[in-house]
Formats: sequence, C-alpha cells, structure tokens
Amino acid sequence: MSTDPQADTAAAENPATPEAEPSAAAEAEAEAELEGTPEPAPADTEAEAGMDPAVEDEDGKDGDGQNGEDGSPAGTEGAEAGAAAQPAAGEAAPALSEAQAELAAQKIERERIARRKAEREAPVEAGAKLSGKAADLLAAVRAVEGGAKPPAVYFDDAPAAPRKAPDAPAAPRPAAPAAVAAPAPSADTVEGVRAVLARGGAPEALAGPAAAALGEDAAGQLTENPWRLLSLPAVRPTQADGFARALLGAEAGPGDERRTTVLVGWLLAQAGLKGHTALEAPVLEKALAQYGVPDPAAALELAIAEGSVLVFHEPLGPPVAGNSEDAEDAEDAEDAEDAEAPVRVLVGLEGAAMAEESLADGLARLAAGTFDASGDWERAVGSAPSPSAAELIRAVAGHGLVTHTGGEAARAEPVALAAAARELGLRVCLAAHAPGGGPDRVTVAGLLSGAEGPGRDTDGQFALDLLVVLDAPQLDVETAAALVESVPDGARLVLSGDPGVLGSAGAGRVFADVLAARTCPQLVSRTPDPGPIGELVSGVGIGELNQVDAPGKEVVIVPVKDAGEAVHRAVQLVAESVPRAFGIPADSVQVITPGHGGSAGTRALNAALKERLNPGPGRFGGFDPGDRVVHVPSAGRAPAARVVSADAEGLHLDRAGARIVVPKELVESQVRHGWAVTAHQAVGTRWPAVVVVLPGDAAQALSRDWVYTAFGRGERHLSVVHGVDQALPHAVAEVPAKPRTTRLTGLLTALATAGAQPR
Repeated sequence: MSTDPQADTAAAENPATPEAEPSAAAEAEAEAELEGTPEPAPADTEAEAGMDPAVEDEDGKDGDGQNGEDGSPAGTEGAEAGAAAQPAAGEAAPALSEAQAELAAQKIERERIARRKAEREAPVEAGAKLSGKAADLLAAVRAVEGGAKPPAVYFDDAPAAPRKAPDAPAAPRPAAPAAVAAPAPSADTVEGVRAVLARGGAPEALAGPAAAALGEDAAGQLTENPWRLLSLPAVRPTQADGFARALLGAEAGPGDERRTTVLVGWLLAQAGLKGHTALEAPVLEKALAQYGVPDPAAALELAIAEGSVLVFHEPLGPPVAGNSEDAEDAEDAEDAEDAEAPVRVLVGLEGAAMAEESLADGLARLAAGTFDASGDWERAVGSAPSPSAAELIRAVAGHGLVTHTGGEAARAEPVALAAAARELGLRVCLAAHAPGGGPDRVTVAGLLSGAEGPGRDTDGQFALDLLVVLDAPQLDVETAAALVESVPDGARLVLSGDPGVLGSAGAGRVFADVLAARTCPQLVSRTPDPGPIGELVSGVGIGELNQVDAPGKEVVIVPVKDAGEAVHRAVQLVAESVPRAFGIPADSVQVITPGHGGSAGTRALNAALKERLNPGPGRFGGFDPGDRVVHVPSAGRAPAARVVSADAEGLHLDRAGARIVVPKELVESQVRHGWAVTAHQAVGTRWPAVVVVLPGDAAQALSRDWVYTAFGRGERHLSVVHGVDQALPHAVAEVPAKPRTTRLTGLLTALATAGAQPR
C-alpha cells in the first residue's frame, strides 16, 4: 500500500484505542444486558444492520435512534420522568407515502400467506394468535413520515427496518397486490387523544401519531392503559412511566400488569429493530428487571398467557435419556423413549414468527422440487465461462433451491447462469438489492411491488421459472418471506451473495441461516477478487489486515491526526488527487464513513464536499440543482440521485435516468446529500474510486464486516483516510459481526429432517 503524496505522512505510531465510558442509566444497563456486552454503543456511529437516514433528530443523529452528538440518547433520553418524548417536526403526512403503500401491500401479502399456510394445515405451534401488529407498524411508519424522533434502540445498534418500498410508482401489473391507504383518524379521535395527552403532561403533537397507531378508540386505550403510548417509536419507557403516573397516580407502579405486558412487547420490538426475530427468555427477563419489574418471570408468563407474545421451544440436541440405573431397568425403557430434548426457550412477536415460518415452508417447498438435469443443461455447463459458473449451472439444473457465495468478482457467475437459462427458454429474473448493473437486472423492492420484473400470474405468483437473487445477505425475513412465497411451484431459486458484508437492515439473517442449515446445495465460488483491492479485502474477510503491493496506487493510506484534517484530506482526494492520478471524475468518487454525526460524519463531509464541488445557497430545502443526493423512501434503501429542480410540487430528482418528485413535506426526511454515505447505504453498489474516512471518534463503531464492506466498494482505487490508529487492525482481527437471535436455521433443519423420514 502506498501513501498519498499530498498527505506528507508515513506510518504513524498507534496509541491504544480508548475505551467507551459505561453508561449508568437504567435503560443503557438494560441494553447492555440484552446485548450481551458491558458497554453501550458509541455516539454518532452508523447502525449495525443498515443505517436509515430518513429521519434526523435534533441531537444530530438520524432515525436509527442512536446517541446524539452530545452523547445523550435520541428520543429525549434524560428528560424528566414526567415528560413524554418530544416529536421532531409535525405529525404524519396525510398523503399516501411509498412506505404506507408498501405496508398495505405487506398486509395483503401476509393474509395470502396465512391462507396458504392454513390450507397446508401447518399453523404456528406457539400459543395464541395476536392482533394489533399492523397498528404498531403503522405507528412507526407514521412517526417516520411525520418527523417524530424514534427511541434509542437496543440490541446491537440497529435501525428501524420496515419492509422496503418500491423505488418509484409504475404502471400496475397483472395480479399485483393492491396498496390501500390506511384510513386517517377522525378529527374527533385526534381531539380525544389530545385531551388525554394533556392530562398526562405529554406533548399534544403526539395526538395524530397516537390516534393513527391505536385506532378510533385511542383515547380510551390510553386512559385505561397509559403505557400503550409506547406504541409510538418516539416514546421511551421513562416517558411512558411519567405519563402513566400523571394519569393513574400511585396506582402506576413498576409491577402493574398493564405496564409489564406492554413493556415485554416493546422490548421485543426493539430487538426486532436490532435484527433479532426472537429473544431467549432469560435475556428478556433480565431486561425487564433492569426496568424495575419486580417479578420478570411472572411478567413474561402473563404476556404469553394473554397472547401478546409467542413462545417457542427450540431443540438444542438429541433427547436426554435417563440415568444408567434407569437404563438397566426394563420398566423404565418406555420412559426413556419419552425423554425430551434439551431446548432453549425463545419469545417473539407474531409478525416475525409468521415471516420465519412462512419463509421456512417456502424454502422447503422449493428445495423439494425435482428437475431433469440432462440434455440442454449439460451443454450449458460445457459452455460456461468459468469452472465456478459451470458448477453453479450444474447445481441449479437439478435442484430447486441453491445458494452461491463469493466476492465481487463472483457476481459474474449467477449472471452467467441467468444467461444460460434464458438460452434454454426459461423465464428468468435477476434481482439485486440496489438499482443498476444492467438492463436485465431489477431491484428486489421493485419486483415485490410489481414496478419491475415479470409481473404476477392469476394466482399472485411471479411469472418466471428461475429467480436469481443477488445481495442475498440484505434480505430480511419479511422481504424474504414475501419473495419466496411468490416463487411458483416448479420454479428454481438461487440465493447469491457475499456472506462477509454487512447484514440486512431488517430483522433476521436469512442468507446466513440458510447456509447454516445446509439443507440445499451450496456453491462456493473459486473466483478471487483481482488486484490489490481484492487482495486487501480478502484478507479482511478472514480477519487479517495485510500490507498489499499497490504499484499503481490502487490502495492509498492517508494518516490524519484529527477529524478536521480527515475532512480536509477527504475533500482533497475527491476533488483533486483521485481525478488527477486516475482520470476518474469527482462525481465517480464515493466517500464512505462510519456514521452520520460527529465532526467527520456524513453531514460534515457532505457540507465540505458541497462547498467545494457544487456551492450554492441551498434554496430548495438545503439543496441546489446539481447536488448529489441519496433518496430514502424507506428504511434500508438509499439509491443515489441528482437534484434537478424544485417547485411547489416538491424536489425533482434524476435517479439513474428516471425522474421522481419528492413532496416538499418529505424532502427533509427522505433526501440527504450523497457525496458521503455510510457503509450500510453503500452495500450492493460499487464506484470507480472510494475514499473511506475513519475518524478517531468512530473507532468503536468498526467491525470486520463494516471494514470488509467499505473497503470492497472501490473498483479501481481505494483511499483510506486513517485516524483510528490500532482500532482498525483490532476491528478486523477481533470484532466480528454482531450476532442475531433467529429461528430460521432450526425451522429449516426440522423440516428437512421431517421430509427425510419415511411416512
């Protein structure tokens, strides 16, 4: 690796990485208990499972609910006990947004999945069915659309992750689910809620979102159970407790059954924002104890009995027989046969449970398909462009479900598979996480919405024979369940991706769980990523930060002393050094940094880059024509765009040649400057040159999968503005991706075992 000639620095001495100060707040202690680590996440860093920049709070953090720039958690953490959370700016927009439309489509799709599951007589074996999930999801969406601050999130610093919305409105396709707008609460309902909030000392601005979340009887629900205010993502338990005390007086104790039941659901919802689909019962009980619940086990039992959560018993191994004396006794033989396997008790919400059950059923259905792999398929194998592509084609020829793993260079193999299948006359769809990559490629969000791809048949399933999904690690359980359920019987599904990159923005670890289950053919590409960048990234993937030879300055390290110098060097690289040395225009150089806040986060970098590359007064909500931006229609998606103009209708953007208009009331929450992005926003996209900025205050945000993802976004050149000293090699060697608690691997294994047994 070489150093930038303008940096005038060599390899610097690296002091030890400073440790984060532990938090003393009860909520931070609960987070640490549930997280399994003793220290809270650092302030102003990007969320683990996909930073959503759609909402920016007044502390300088975005809508991932992380700490503000002053170190205090977002969502009015630290407010007085009697105060409710303060919203950001206004209430939910009355117009049907992309996120609301997608939410309605989700509901229709989930109902269809439930009907299909009922026909197969395979219900979820985990307690009573629930209601009200749609209301909670709607509250979250409305809070985001209305600009309210979400709570500081728990369980791995992950952001809220509603299902992905379509990129842009498109002509309707046959049999696509129709999106129906959720009815807006009546004026009387909102006024009734406002009166209840006023009695409890909560901001009246929460009336609209609360009415939308809880329905027409919202005022009555809040009067009967003030802790239902936690249905709003802007509210924390401390604020809900204060609201309840104001309404109920001394009756509002920490062991109140109304409080504990709502708190169990809230903790599980926070876990879902972190990527978990369930939590182990002991972990949940410890978190309840941190919130002052006097009998956490009884509180959890009550929530299960009332059906507000589901309980699962996941086997941990084979059944445990009796002791040796019992084994010798013939009379105990029957008892030994009835011995139960050791299990772990998991607790989850209905939405994630239904998604994982449906996904497991769908994957097992596809894996059980039988296909003829002879004839034309063999000729396709013989004409494959590489040995790894030939192996992939051969596997897909005879199986309905196949996984494929590899780096950036290996993406050519599923593309070759798709081309071969088309030549055989199959209807093929190639879907990716981010837009671009060729005219034959669609986005997963566009495919699900019907805006892109082959459309659906009269049964509501995709009109295709082979679906190849790139960037499979970005699939959350909700998206994956809808996708797999829509693949018809007799079709093939290929899940392809790099398991080393950052995970999905939503709950679940679908690709990793499918790989761990080993219930379908798994193809590992033998095609290495080329050049010094490929060598560097490959080393990071196995926990090694190696020096690589870069005679053409493909990899450049620029040591810096502080955040101000980091911003200066980053702007210099984008505007001068990279264009001069490689002939790559500044618009093709992407800056990546760990977080949005801080003195070298995306906001600071974008301000400096705009001043240098496209200065202007920012008359259109802070934007000018020609500004490079990212459009965030929903959490986890941030496609790049360019500002064209603005008028009374909204902000006009050019996104990969398509013109879209962002309504003016949504510009602040859905559009941000895009010269600098986070690694989670960059997943699935590559640029000719990338500048990765690692300021010292982001040292504890680094992990192996973050570094692997960020370093791998550059095609021809990678510059690393390095200000984290030994934190970088430490993160690569010793900080793996944060674990997520899920059920999919166990479900797939159980289905495969049941299918292998004789009937």
